[in-house]
Amino acid sequence: MNRRGFTLGAASALCFGILKPACAAASYPDRPLTFVVPYPPGGAADQFARPFAQALGDRLRQSVIVENRPGANGNIGSAYVAQRMPADGYALLLGSLSTLAINPHIYPSMGYSVLDDLQPVSLTHSMPNVLVVGADTPYRTLAQLIDAARRQPGKIEYGSAGIGNTMHMAAELFQLRASIKLLHVPYKGGPEALNDVLGGRIPMMFNNLPAIVPLVQAGKLRALAIADDKRSPLLPGVPTMREAGIADANSVVWNGILVRHGTPPALVAQLNAAMGAVLADPKFRKLLTSQGYDILSSTPEAFAALLRKDYAAMGDLVKRANIKME
Repeated sequence: MNRRGFTLGAASALCFGILKPACAAASYPDRPLTFVVPYPPGGAADQFARPFAQALGDRLRQSVIVENRPGANGNIGSAYVAQRMPADGYALLLGSLSTLAINPHIYPSMGYSVLDDLQPVSLTHSMPNVLVVGADTPYRTLAQLIDAARRQPGKIEYGSAGIGNTMHMAAELFQLRASIKLLHVPYKGGPEALNDVLGGRIPMMFNNLPAIVPLVQAGKLRALAIADDKRSPLLPGVPTMREAGIADANSVVWNGILVRHGTPPALVAQLNAAMGAVLADPKFRKLLTSQGYDILSSTPEAFAALLRKDYAAMGDLVKRANIKME
């Protein structure tokens, strides 16, 4: 064998030996990626996922296909990635505070372990919850709603995307801080609950800012308070919870991308770099911030640290509010 043949042979052997992960990263991705959104089409998660998938695909020069797998407040789609998809960087999961930090304290069995079976890649965005009521309800201020709830404890209904969803948790925190009692009506997803508020079948709910902005602006909903420490430039006339008289009732939901645990670190790093470039792109940021998303970005380590912190904090809130699966 000549020197050139030996060199090529040695390189090939290394690719199938100790340097196999590095060689795989060099050719990654060589086929389409699946981006699992564990919520129904049409909601705030889906509204973010589709333009993000397009931009990430352009960056990776490979298709990124959004696949909605709703159910059990995100558990079904999350378990699909965590347990059934290979740890090869081709299956991405859109995770959220709700699915990853709240569900483990409510569901007896989720089909996977958040902390053991998933690898954080990058935070992508956050969005505050907003307390909205139907345009035909008599409530025009938060104080009016609270007064009505105190006169009718446990009678005024509110919808959510399901038990343990951040919409539900925002309402539970609001009730604790306002010393009132409302009646929870859980739905299979945010869009279904929102449709019933719009149709007058239930009077109110907390929902993610991007999902309600156009409806409030069109006069189809009335926003009473935003569960954040600052007003939204998209709804400048809507006060924060604190401004409306209820302190410490913030509900800001973070989201991020994860892959299955065991995905080679080189692929996680490559995905993180590509996602960071998308999230820093001015055109992408302008598109999403105009809809109410606060664009984030992070290292895998920072995302993992936030997840562990909120995992513990949400467990405490679930206990205090005595939230259980019905």
